[in-house]
Amino acid sequence: MKRGRKPGSVIRDNIVEILYFLGDAYGYQIFKVYKEIFPLVTLRVMYYHLAKGKDLGIFEVSEIKKTSGEYSWGPETERVFYKLGSKAEPKIKAEVKAYFDKKKN
Repeated sequence: MKRGRKPGSVIRDNIVEILYFLGDAYGYQIFKVYKEIFPLVTLRVMYYHLAKGKDLGIFEVSEIKKTSGEYSWGPETERVFYKLGSKAEPKIKAEVKAYFDKKKN
């Protein structure tokens, strides 16, 4: 029997479901949708699972965009856009599908 934690995560599974409907999106955009469907999550946890999922092949970086503006940390921000990777297995959860169906109408 293997020791340690299993690599699965409910949060990562939910992110897979959201990215299935969005196609590709940057971290904060995914977080906003996630927070509306499953309110008990923090931004820090979201970015952890995006990074971990990238390492596991569940997510891939589709592009990185630099955006200019007046931000509290400086004149520029970097947005990393994620998409589903080869190891992602979306299951089409009812609550996520209902959210996106409602957004369409």
